[in-house]
Amino acid sequence: MKMKMKFQISDFKFRISKSGQKKISPLESRNSKFTSAFTLIEVMVAIAIFALLTAAVYSTWVVILKSSQVGQAAAARVQHERIAIRTLEDSLTCIQSFQASMGYYTFNVTNGDQPSLSFVARVPDIFPRDGRFDSNLRRLTYSVEAGEDSERDLVLRQNPILMDLDANEQQVPLVLARNVKNFTIECWDTNAADWVDGWDSTNSLPPMVRITLALTLENKGGSYNATVPVLAITREIAIPSSTLPAIAQTGSPIGGPGGIGNRPPGINPNLPQIPNQKFPHGPGGSTGQ
Repeated sequence: MKMKMKFQISDFKFRISKSGQKKISPLESRNSKFTSAFTLIEVMVAIAIFALLTAAVYSTWVVILKSSQVGQAAAARVQHERIAIRTLEDSLTCIQSFQASMGYYTFNVTNGDQPSLSFVARVPDIFPRDGRFDSNLRRLTYSVEAGEDSERDLVLRQNPILMDLDANEQQVPLVLARNVKNFTIECWDTNAADWVDGWDSTNSLPPMVRITLALTLENKGGSYNATVPVLAITREIAIPSSTLPAIAQTGSPIGGPGGIGNRPPGINPNLPQIPNQKFPHGPGGSTGQ
């Protein structure tokens, strides 16, 4: 039984020229051009998607960069705060005071808008700017002053006990911390059994000092408010020294036989008395050096 199968290839119609080559119709040629190229809408959609991806990548990179800058700034603030507190600790634990020469060894505390702390200490050789001075016995003055961009800086000035501040130290102090919001000094009063914000006992040193240092994470042009992040640290520092009484320095009370009131001019109470020794600094001499 013979079966006849009829194939219709309507979808693949083409014409054959006399030379035997395939001849494509104009309609098929136009359709092939559309299928082998992108339309304008497709190009615009691709550009829009690429722009969205680029914007997302750029915004993510900006966020990462800002976060890194904020983190580095916070780490720098913490490091500066630690350095400032460590400097205060090192100097306070080396403090010295002599009752017979209180004009040189006064302990001054000031709080408020312009806080400051000033005292005399025999600092170690590793103390900041030690190479600028010949003697380790120096007056140290910590204060908060206006810095660049209206910020408030904690600065340190040093001068030998018998010399005034030189021009360089006065104009260019050592900056320990920037963007200071608060710098508070409190002294332990044994009579009141409490912390006080001043020290009126000029003939003695406080047994302990509590220091609070707060730094802002960013500078707001001098206007500090509660919305600005703050790093704060508080340290209670025990002072191992006490004021040396005059009788321990001179062997007799002030004004007594051999005391300061009867001592010949030029005698230094803090140095052993050597016969015919001359002291060029006048009464009191180079006290404590």
